[in-house]
Amino acid sequence: MFPTYEALKGIVEAVYWKPVLRWIVDEVKILNPIRTERKGIRPIKYDGGNDLAYYTYLADVSYLVTAHFEWNRAYPELSHDWSENKHFFIAKRSIARGGRRAPFLGVRECPAYIEEADGNEKGYYDNAGFMDFGLVFHSFSYPEQNGKEELNALYWYPKMENGVIRFCRQEQCEKKVFLKKMKPKKFVDKVNYSGLRESEILDGCGEVD
Repeated sequence: MFPTYEALKGIVEAVYWKPVLRWIVDEVKILNPIRTERKGIRPIKYDGGNDLAYYTYLADVSYLVTAHFEWNRAYPELSHDWSENKHFFIAKRSIARGGRRAPFLGVRECPAYIEEADGNEKGYYDNAGFMDFGLVFHSFSYPEQNGKEELNALYWYPKMENGVIRFCRQEQCEKKVFLKKMKPKKFVDKVNYSGLRESEILDGCGEVD
């Protein structure tokens, strides 16, 4: 009934991301009434042809997302790029331009649009009190986040207070499900990482990938 932590993290990372950063989603405010709609989809079958399926989507959504970044200490070799001012102002410029990549909510057929907010937006549930949602998916925990060579799915018990859901951190989630073994991706400066060159090469936003 609301976007997961993982979906919102993907939105924030579409604004700006580098391996030296870890975006932490603090909270989301639900601005529009929660409602759903069903749509018929004809997905392509693996053995050829098309199938018919019905999916339920959240409709007419609008969210106010609060997040911050921390240094990703899984990559100490990139610590020379821990420049708070640099990354803050790059992210700020990227927000003003609607992000660096085309964001979407969960699946590609649900495009999202990003714009800067002042934090004073009124929401439909501003005076709704508490709402409980039970055990729901929170996020994926990757090797770069958990310090282990494994991918896990995390679950938690969210509560909404007057339209605001405050997310717990990954290490505070109540349930963890092991999915598979996975090795962390390696980043090497000047090989597959160009973080230090962002002030030298411009791509229209004042930085490079």
